[in-house]
Amino acid sequence: MKIRVIAGVVVVIALYITTIALYASTGLGHPSQLSEATPTTDGTTVTIDLNEVHSVKGDMVANVTVVPGPALLDPQTHGLLEDLSVAVQSAVTPTRRTWTKGMVPDVFPVALILSGDPGGYPFDRYRSGPITVELFRGASHIPIRVTPAFFDRVPGWMFHTPADRNGAIPGVHRVDAQRSPSTAAFAAVLVGALITIATLGAVVAVQTARNRRRFQPPMTTWFAAMLFAVVPLRNALPDAPPIGTWIDVSVVLWVIVILVASMSLYITCWWRHLKPE
Repeated sequence: MKIRVIAGVVVVIALYITTIALYASTGLGHPSQLSEATPTTDGTTVTIDLNEVHSVKGDMVANVTVVPGPALLDPQTHGLLEDLSVAVQSAVTPTRRTWTKGMVPDVFPVALILSGDPGGYPFDRYRSGPITVELFRGASHIPIRVTPAFFDRVPGWMFHTPADRNGAIPGVHRVDAQRSPSTAAFAAVLVGALITIATLGAVVAVQTARNRRRFQPPMTTWFAAMLFAVVPLRNALPDAPPIGTWIDVSVVLWVIVILVASMSLYITCWWRHLKPE
């Protein structure tokens, strides 16, 4: 008995350390830089901060920050010396922002297209469409293609900007996204909890039906509590997937079936053991 207790404690500690290590390996939730910006000839840079991922909707929200070069700014007011526009392609709606002379460029959000299969949760992977950023100075209609810096600011996700391959169009960027190992581990723990309560319910009901254990009337409320805990546990999954994914079909559905069957079997024991005098 003592050896089992020690083994159980060791397993729990090992799982705890593994979870913390997975979380630490993904940056502890802190923002991380994915790529460097390349300034234009006048020193202007663009930064794209990835803030939210909507896997079901197929987009991710990012903030775009334009930092004009010294040649474009009034040294006293720090306002623009001429009109400046930025166009971001690969957005759900093509986005163009213009600041007139004297203004200070502000941060603005864009929704970037994201393709992938949310049904593979929590091992789903996504890729953005081709992302291009172009600047327009003054009245000129000639675009200046910019290489922006990408920052990951989304907890629970890992982003990667693939390096340009031979034949790739200069200035065209993509972002690959997948859930972090810590998120997958958290989802695995919750799925394990669902399977555990179904197993416990089945064991209690079967052992009582076989007269291995006495019937206890208060246990009927325990079965009900376990049944009503299924949906909250399912919804507690990080960035819970849409209804109907493989987790629902292969785990959640059968957990409900087993708990209902176990509760029905336990009610049968109540009918059999507590006959009227």
